[in-house]
Amino acid sequence: MLAYIIRRLLYAVPILLGVNLITFVLFFVVNSPDDMARMQLGIKRVTPEAIQKWKAERGYDQPLIWNATAAGSAGMAHLTETVFFNKSMRMFAGDFGRADDGRDIASEIKHRAGPSLAIAVPTFILGLGVAIAFALLLVFFRATRLDFFGVVLCVAMMSISGLFYIIGGQWLIAKVWHWVPISGYATGLTAAKFLVLPVFIGVIAGLGASARWYRTIFLEEITRDYVRTARAKGASEAAVLFRHVLRNAMIPILTGVVAVIPTLFMGSLLTESFFGIPGLGSYTIEAINAQDFAVVRAMVFIGSVLYILGLLATDISYTLADPRVSLK
Repeated sequence: MLAYIIRRLLYAVPILLGVNLITFVLFFVVNSPDDMARMQLGIKRVTPEAIQKWKAERGYDQPLIWNATAAGSAGMAHLTETVFFNKSMRMFAGDFGRADDGRDIASEIKHRAGPSLAIAVPTFILGLGVAIAFALLLVFFRATRLDFFGVVLCVAMMSISGLFYIIGGQWLIAKVWHWVPISGYATGLTAAKFLVLPVFIGVIAGLGASARWYRTIFLEEITRDYVRTARAKGASEAAVLFRHVLRNAMIPILTGVVAVIPTLFMGSLLTESFFGIPGLGSYTIEAINAQDFAVVRAMVFIGSVLYILGLLATDISYTLADPRVSLK
């Protein structure tokens, strides 16, 4: 197991380097530092001197990848005194630099990760439990009217845009019924009243697609030979579903569940923006609107790292769910 984890982590290094290089090309070659300066300063009446000053203040005045004029030991300065090393490679050490407004990006990420997790973790856990329970209920009453109308409800729910749930929930629950605040955030236990509505909407918005997918998995498992054997031995239908079908369906469930875990740390772009939650999702939206490419680059890099770790966690969870799976 340890050797497998180390090997997978070593495999992740060239992948992250490739993602980092592609991101760098998109941000600095397709969209050059001169273009960034013009967008920040204003395209009209911007002088070359103002562009050079803007680039120098942010470290964009160096060559992109290779500095032919640099002088250093063993020629390393040719690589280190470049925009690629200072703006991209330093992120591997956790140095994300500063945003265009001067704030430290790493500090902002640490500060905003808490609100994102406060929404994402309850939504993830409650959504998973409700979706699996609803799917098992439909399978238990399969080929009945309850199953039919349950599938129709799932299709209808997954066909509706997430914006409808957010706006409709804010209007009905917060504005009409006045049960919770419509938006905002607070620290400590006071934050609970601001999190109830976004968590509830997140669970409802994802219920249709998740329950329908889990129902398909359970229906496939329920036709296996081990299920017929369990029934022949006198096991009840509830015992078959919860003790056998659910356990053997954990592999495909974990494939989708663990891969979603990295998104918990990144936050929800729509939810945080509409509810005024100061998380990583709203931080990314603010950076995109302000054309703050330093923040966007940092969020893309963190997302890549978390996704690779999520895939590794998926493989490890397979062995916990099914001892027959071996990691070599």
